[in-house]
Amino acid sequence: MSEILLSAKSVTQRFGDVVALENLDLGVKREEFVVLVGASGCGKSTLLNLFAGFDVPTEGTVTLMGESIAGVEPRCGMVFQNYALFPWLSVRGNIGFGPKLRGEVSEERVTELIKTVGIEGFDDHYPTQLSGGMKQRVALARTLANDPEVLLCDEPFAALDAMTRQVLQEELSRVAAETGKTVLFITHSIDEALLLSDRIVVMTARPGRIKSSLENPLPRPRSAEQQLTKEYMDLKREIWESVQEEVLASIATTR
Repeated sequence: MSEILLSAKSVTQRFGDVVALENLDLGVKREEFVVLVGASGCGKSTLLNLFAGFDVPTEGTVTLMGESIAGVEPRCGMVFQNYALFPWLSVRGNIGFGPKLRGEVSEERVTELIKTVGIEGFDDHYPTQLSGGMKQRVALARTLANDPEVLLCDEPFAALDAMTRQVLQEELSRVAAETGKTVLFITHSIDEALLLSDRIVVMTARPGRIKSSLENPLPRPRSAEQQLTKEYMDLKREIWESVQEEVLASIATTR
């Protein structure tokens, strides 16, 4: 059995009177690609922030490799939706920023990552000169430059157009496979979850708990053509029915 690399045990998270997560348990295996889906406000980003060490759980524990996460955890690299690039740094400067702070920058490693994410020829460009898709490639490469154990991805492709999103989904799958990184990924798109994941985890409406966990049997490598198969449609229907219940529950609580 694969090692559990990332773990949340009996986690409850409160913000004042709001209970974002309640008695949540989740384990992510080494080199596993897990996608979280659920209604807006169910605590998906809250859980990622706990794993990144940005917050501390009100109750319960979050661990990496069996060790409690008690502060910002450099072994968990976050890829945000809004890129968060430094506008005054070039592509090369952004990617090498983390290692440079530690005195470990390697121009060869930066060049390798530029090739890995497919942005050769744009080394000296600045963020204002890049498309949204290219900015997200740089953000991914910058996270990989720190060589984290885990990639935490908070809807990184949500703001992109459909075609760019499809390309980057396939690129992320390739990069995760080639680097052996463990990935915990948030999305509101069931199609994205099915194209990327080894396992799909559905969360309940707030307070967030794990409602179900489904292994993804679709063969890799995956592409848009699989979306036309019966197996794909059956899986999508099963997940949507589970998520739909929680979306309706979430709407009912706001009335």
